[in-house]
Amino acid sequence: MAMVDVLLRRPHPVKPTASGMSRKRSLWERIHLDPWLLGLLLALMSAGLVVLYSAGGQSMHIVIAQAIRFGVALAGMVIIAQFSPATLLRWALPAYLVGMLMLLAVEIMGDMGMGAQRWLEIPGVVRFQPSEMMKLAVPMMVAAWLSRRELPPRWQDLLVCALLIGAPVLLIARQPDLGTSLLVAMAAVFVILLAGLSWRIIGVLAALAAAALPLLWMNMHDYQRQRVLTFLSPESDPLGAGWNIIQSTTAIGSGGVWGKGWLQGTQSQLEFLPESHTDFIVAVLGEEFGMIGMLAFLVLYLLIVCRGLWLAGAAQESFGRLLAGSIILTFFIYVFVNIGMVSGILPVVGVPLPLVSYGGTSSVTLLAGFGILMAIHSHRRLLPR
Repeated sequence: MAMVDVLLRRPHPVKPTASGMSRKRSLWERIHLDPWLLGLLLALMSAGLVVLYSAGGQSMHIVIAQAIRFGVALAGMVIIAQFSPATLLRWALPAYLVGMLMLLAVEIMGDMGMGAQRWLEIPGVVRFQPSEMMKLAVPMMVAAWLSRRELPPRWQDLLVCALLIGAPVLLIARQPDLGTSLLVAMAAVFVILLAGLSWRIIGVLAALAAAALPLLWMNMHDYQRQRVLTFLSPESDPLGAGWNIIQSTTAIGSGGVWGKGWLQGTQSQLEFLPESHTDFIVAVLGEEFGMIGMLAFLVLYLLIVCRGLWLAGAAQESFGRLLAGSIILTFFIYVFVNIGMVSGILPVVGVPLPLVSYGGTSSVTLLAGFGILMAIHSHRRLLPR
């Protein structure tokens, strides 16, 4: 539990100066943004637009639409960063309840798309997935609950957390959206783990989760079971369920070390690779930029995660530490799951590559999370040097 210790540590006390005055805030602290994290995010989004232009069939319409979404998401990030952790704590319950109401609205009157009922639409205004909001609302609610309790959490606290997590996860899974439901659950579970669970409790919960796997399998939709079977043996149906994995691994492997060159990929440009601009955009990256290009993106993601963990570790209250740690670890899971499913080491669950895959709602959610992370860090009490 070394990472738990790092993220839950309290800052070392600093002796006040003779004047007792707090040190002067820098410009970045006054506008509540972290320049290093912001710079890394802008670099990732810029590189993502270059890859998206090729993956989207060299369509400037897709690139411009994505750039506009990034602009809106960045504006939202800056706005959210202005709020103090105390304000975020007060918003936790209202955000959770609004999210639950929207999930119930999806269940009753949500829009259908690609065989799933996941969207709400305000005619002529916006069409969005309420489940994306729950990636932040659920860990916020769990962090708010645990921050008011004695840590590490007791069994009765964990029972309440299970109810807070289970209700939205079940509603999202019914849409059906297994990938998002798992991400929402993981985001909340990270909060609980960072609260300092003992290894004994972790072992009991892991055993219960393993025992529940047969029940999960029985309640999965046919296409979800097929994804798992395809993951185990994609060659069993190369022209059907295994097509996506075979084409994506072929694209990544054919890129070699240096890649075929930007816009020169065959699997994507000749449309062998499905969903090349969304879930499988990593295959385009691997084919055109090779191992070197993929490593460059991985280093960029690693730097973002490391910076996020550093910011989370500097948080001064329980709520901030738990929520900030959950946000950055969930971001890591996004990256790991997407690259894992495209390269064939994980089943396909429909998780986009953060800030690279085409999509609006996920970008807004991710940058809102980074806005919360910056808010928690920039509103900390600055002690004298």
